[in-house]
Amino acid sequence: QVRLVESGGGLVQAGGSLRLSCAASGGISRINTMGWYRQAPGKQRELVGRITIGGSTRYADSVKGRCTISRDNAKNTVYLQMNSLKPEDTAVYYCNTEPPLHAYWGQGTQVTVSP
Repeated sequence: QVRLVESGGGLVQAGGSLRLSCAASGGISRINTMGWYRQAPGKQRELVGRITIGGSTRYADSVKGRCTISRDNAKNTVYLQMNSLKPEDTAVYYCNTEPPLHAYWGQGTQVTVSP
């Protein structure tokens, strides 16, 4: 059973950067695709981007050019580097497989971007 723990969120001003981490107990080396998701207040959870086991990435249009996903299978960790943050990036950020598995949702990490 994989357990995912997100960290690295916080309060940042618009234009700032954050690096989120997703640590997986149980290992991610055999998981083909990992994704980062976010859920803003009053909105549905959405896919921010994903990375395959081979390192191929794809991003939502809303974050393209501002976010980079990477993974370190040896450390069982997936990262989300976010730059040029905007207030509309404010949300709880989660990692999961892509497509997501219900049992793998963690607590997420809150990102708040002030104007």
